Amino acid sequence: METLITILAGVLVTIAVYLLLCRNIVRVILGTALLSHAVHLLLMTMGGLKQGGVPLIGEHEAGFTDALPQALILTAIVISFAVTAFLLVLAYRTYKETGSADLLELRGPKNE
Repeated sequence: METLITILAGVLVTIAVYLLLCRNIVRVILGTALLSHAVHLLLMTMGGLKQGGVPLIGEHEAGFTDALPQALILTAIVISFAVTAFLLVLAYRTYKETGSADLLELRGPKNE
């Protein structure tokens, strides 16, 4: 199962790199969001599936599960959502000011 999810993360990274190389600013933002989700999926896969009890004091289970990978990924998802929302607002404001969403047109004059 881990192999299948790792291959899926690789496909997501491939699509994200393709979107990052596009000229449209919205596609670049979607590429960054997709790349962050691929990294979350890969981190979750590398954390592995562990079986055991809850890590509580006073419980006498033989094995405990580690909740740290899930907590880190949840924090990264929230940060990724905030960055994506900021970039979308920035792209909207740029489009309203310049009237273009093409990154080559936003570079400015050729002589600079």
